[in-house]
Amino acid sequence: MKINTVYLAQDWMKRFVKEGNFCIDATAGRGNDTAFLCELVGATGKVIAFDIQEEAVASTKALLQEKGYNAEVYLESHTKMAHYASEASVDGMMFNFGYLPGGDHQICTQKEESIRAIEEGLRLLKLDGAMALCIYHGGDTGFEEKDAIMAYLKTIDSKKYTVIVSEFYNRPNCPPIFVGIKRDKI
Repeated sequence: MKINTVYLAQDWMKRFVKEGNFCIDATAGRGNDTAFLCELVGATGKVIAFDIQEEAVASTKALLQEKGYNAEVYLESHTKMAHYASEASVDGMMFNFGYLPGGDHQICTQKEESIRAIEEGLRLLKLDGAMALCIYHGGDTGFEEKDAIMAYLKTIDSKKYTVIVSEFYNRPNCPPIFVGIKRDKI
């Protein structure tokens, strides 16, 4: 078993998300996190997913259909999550920052919107809710976005949230960074 950022994110989410919960995949991409969350919440739970690319939405819907999972998938920015969920209503949330795997590298997450979406997500999390961030960096805007997100994470209220950052120090070529966030207090 290879330990990578996806493994860390899924392991983190398994600790907090249970059958019947409500989760958000803030960056649907190819649908893997959406399907993973559907598996965790089971038939009695609810998952919604967002992406700004039609290709990502179509890919996610196809994967969900193939696996027999049901989720709501929206062609919408993750900065609009509060239009679909109320404050302190979400048990788990996942983000992948960067670009769509196999997609156009010119279309990628941007630091201002990413930070705004994380802030929105923090408000949506329930007490003991969890968020997993996978930060893929490099390329034209990736380092700038990574640096901005990492600086923002230090400003999150430590009385309300626990923030854990995990990096692969001995891997070459800018390995992705995992961040786990848990809401400790409303």
